[in-house]
Amino acid sequence: MEFHHVPILLDSVLEHLNIRPDGVYLDGTVGGAGHSSEILKRISDRGRLICLDQDSTAVETARQRLSAISDRATVIKSNFVNFASVLDDLGIDQVDGILLDLGVSSYQLDNGERGFSYRTDAPLDMRMDQSNPETARDIVNNYSEADLTRILRDYGEEPFARQIAANICRRRQEAEISTTFELNELIRSSIPARARRNGGHPSKQTFQAIRIALNRELQVLEDSMDQMIARLSSGGRLCIITFHSLEDRIVKQAMRKAENPCICPPDFPVCVCGRVSQGRANPRKPILPDAKEQEENPRSKSAKLRVFEKK
Repeated sequence: MEFHHVPILLDSVLEHLNIRPDGVYLDGTVGGAGHSSEILKRISDRGRLICLDQDSTAVETARQRLSAISDRATVIKSNFVNFASVLDDLGIDQVDGILLDLGVSSYQLDNGERGFSYRTDAPLDMRMDQSNPETARDIVNNYSEADLTRILRDYGEEPFARQIAANICRRRQEAEISTTFELNELIRSSIPARARRNGGHPSKQTFQAIRIALNRELQVLEDSMDQMIARLSSGGRLCIITFHSLEDRIVKQAMRKAENPCICPPDFPVCVCGRVSQGRANPRKPILPDAKEQEENPRSKSAKLRVFEKK
């Protein structure tokens, strides 16, 4: 299937990246190149765009689409946690802007065989990087009940995590759980009828949790934030689009720490730790999609854009 991607909060991203024609920019999650295509159109032959993605299909799609616009884009298959070594290999010390569009892409959700969606019966996969030997099937069938409970609770904020984990472990003793619909049925039977009637799809939080755990999404984000801010040039912007509270909390806290890194006790009259602010969140609050975008692209409803500007 074609890699379809509707770039979320596109106008806000372009505005807050503050793109200079001769600037150097990094898109750490290029996907279908929706954002990158517009960034590239604003870069001259003195500028440069570096694009990363861990999904091989995204990489090939982005190369084709961006090469039709300009030769100033370099597309590399890599998780954005490795961005610093990518820049080092390319001889780039600092960049003028970085974009991360987190979470699972529309292509990955809509391509049923990838196993990300609970609405399509498919093998339990959920790998963003298909070279990863571990799949969601391995997590569901091999992790302990305690680990499954923790994953569903911490990464999915699933109130029935304990019951779902117990039922998974009970069922897999009879036969391996291998498809999304098999997991769906287990989840549905683990949640009281009243809760199923009042909430959304019963599998939403469990599928999110397993996907995050498998792809180490939160750990990768935590490991990248400080480095990304450090590699920005003066006046450079870090723009991150999140889709749930777990991601947004990490981004918000990392930006707050970079803005006010002082670790001195509150009662100290002056700072003695020597830690200096690296910039500020600008704007202070997250940017949300307007009503028109939410209506045209329902997947944008939970999106939040946070921006950090380097001193």
